[in-house]
Amino acid sequence: MQAYEKGQGTLAELAERFGVSLGWAKKVSAAYTRTGQTDLPEWRRGPASRVTAAVQDWIRKQIRQQPDVTLRELQQQLEAAQGLRLSIGRLWLALRQLGLWLKKRHSTPRNAIRKPTASAAKSSAKGSARLRRSS
Repeated sequence: MQAYEKGQGTLAELAERFGVSLGWAKKVSAAYTRTGQTDLPEWRRGPASRVTAAVQDWIRKQIRQQPDVTLRELQQQLEAAQGLRLSIGRLWLALRQLGLWLKKRHSTPRNAIRKPTASAAKSSAKGSARLRRSS
């Protein structure tokens, strides 16, 4: 920026001279015009996370107190205590980022629908209509 201010060349010429891209030079120039500083702010995608350090501490405490809590229950407790509504997916992501896992409940009934097993499956080789037609 000092060379540009001294009139030692255009942004394109100075970018080539200093080995940076023209796009980067334009961003730095725009930032300098706006703020007076050449340092670009740290770039991050999307809005800032609502899962702050205080929320993380609260989640850790809840998981320690009740390790068999479901995501839905944790979501409701979080909204009641902290006034923060997170989706189940975002809550799951926060738990993963904290290295926390929910304990499975062994007291809940199993799924009523049984998955088919290999012995109950029908073989399609002999009864296939395509095989009968080609014979």
